[in-house]
Amino acid sequence: MKKRNLFWIVPLIFIGIVAVVVGVYVAYVFLAYERLPGRMDLEIFPPEETAEDTAALQVGAEYSAVTYNIGFGAYTPDFSFFMDGGTESVAASEESVTAAVGGAARCARRLDPDFALFQEVDLKATRSHYVNESKLIDRFFPEYWRVFAVNYDSPFLFYPVSEPHGRTKAGMATYSRFPVETAVRYALPISENFDKFFDLDRCFSVVTVPVENGRKLAVFHVHLSAYSDDARIREGQTDLLMNALAAAYRDGNYVLCAGDFNHDMKNLTQTTEEIFSWAHVFPRESLPEHFFIVQDLFSEEEKAAMPDSSRNADIPFTPGESMTITLDSFIVSDNIEPVGYRIIDHGFLYSDHQPVEFSFRLKN
Repeated sequence: MKKRNLFWIVPLIFIGIVAVVVGVYVAYVFLAYERLPGRMDLEIFPPEETAEDTAALQVGAEYSAVTYNIGFGAYTPDFSFFMDGGTESVAASEESVTAAVGGAARCARRLDPDFALFQEVDLKATRSHYVNESKLIDRFFPEYWRVFAVNYDSPFLFYPVSEPHGRTKAGMATYSRFPVETAVRYALPISENFDKFFDLDRCFSVVTVPVENGRKLAVFHVHLSAYSDDARIREGQTDLLMNALAAAYRDGNYVLCAGDFNHDMKNLTQTTEEIFSWAHVFPRESLPEHFFIVQDLFSEEEKAAMPDSSRNADIPFTPGESMTITLDSFIVSDNIEPVGYRIIDHGFLYSDHQPVEFSFRLKN
């Protein structure tokens, strides 16, 4: 064979091999992808330790709830995320993940909440060095009832090529000091195109807790899509969630909804020129009758003085330079009386989010 022929054949063989490998990988990703059912009953784990005086919630008594997106234990202040324009896709180390998740759980536990809701809790994921973060958090809440809703169980994503995000099985952990009667996971609509492999599956869970008057507190735990630019997906998710809240209220429940809404929950109008997919103002017009967002009870001056609950992870956290926004919040029904609300500002020490605490009473 002449050398000039080899000059063309070798590169063509190489290109052919690469094309086959890429084709096989793409086929694997599509074939391995599978959404969880639209409705799933979730396992309820009773407490390891018995707590006193927690038979049922009392009308008029004060309770508290904390919501905290722990960012799968990767978002230390020096971490920037590739999906936000940063450089990293995997946590620094197993030790770093363990320290961050433990720090976040400890911070929430110190608030002594009656209900604790954590998002982006990895069970088994490349990005968090396969640390079972749910078990880490469990150690801080041994006397609580526990429910875990898997958000997504994705195939191995070989992107970025330099440090693949990998496989991810993660979800939302709900802890209740009071007995949980029922627990259900509901799927949310997501993109049907290739975006679904990056924004992954989405859902909300609902646990019900008995109240002394025979009614129930329905605790909705939500984590809406972050990286979908499709307005139909955002509207579909909020509409489904709002309809579910309204239905729970019609059934006679007290309704509390908390989590990472991936919307601007503080402002009523858009305040930034560039609208990130996770920073659209929450559509107040979608709220059903009898419901309100807790931040809306505050004046504009009071809201401006509040710290934000989330940062943009395009760069390491830099006070005064990093963009911050409030994505984490509470939506509650009017048979719940707000008592207090605050964002715990610790400089995004353990996550790209900060814990948000809400205290309340159940009305007659």
